[in-house]
Amino acid sequence: MSVTLNASTSSGLVQTADTSGTIELQSNGTTRLTVASTGVTIGGTFGGSVITSGTAVASTSGTSIDFTSIPSWVKKITVMYSGVSTSGTSNYLVQVGSGSVTTSGYTGQTNSGGGISANSAGFIVCNNIGSASLYVGSVTILLFNSNTYVESGLVGPTTSAASMATSVGAVTLGGVLDRVRVTTVNGTDTFDAGSINILYEG
Repeated sequence: MSVTLNASTSSGLVQTADTSGTIELQSNGTTRLTVASTGVTIGGTFGGSVITSGTAVASTSGTSIDFTSIPSWVKKITVMYSGVSTSGTSNYLVQVGSGSVTTSGYTGQTNSGGGISANSAGFIVCNNIGSASLYVGSVTILLFNSNTYVESGLVGPTTSAASMATSVGAVTLGGVLDRVRVTTVNGTDTFDAGSINILYEG
């Protein structure tokens, strides 16, 4: 049984219970602290003190990997690649969204020793992909203002088969970011090695 304690401005201290297995501390209906079996989450003005790790996903199958249910108070997300490979040579793409994945309106580019690539369907974070290479690195997405987010990253192979790539980008969403998708530009190359995870913080 979980308990919610709400410091209401109209009713004083309000206590309710349900079967979700969590403890919530609220201030006038806004959750500021959640204690669950997976750990403690701090929201609102105190969100910046907590870095939350997602669950690493094996990038060994499928054409995309999604991380959803990102809390509304999050202002920084880091996407991490560890030994990632795909079946082809399509460039790597990170997409974000509010309610659904946004697939247009992105600006920015990635730059490696093999040249510069741009894409409006997502943050293009690595180009001139070598299908036999294993890629590592991270991409950071920051809330700039309102629902505009900016991106920067450094991703490259663990061998000399291809060049390390830097990236920058920006996008304005229709609402607060709540999801991240990792995929490729053509959307059909499949992941076949490694793992991907995210960190998020307020």
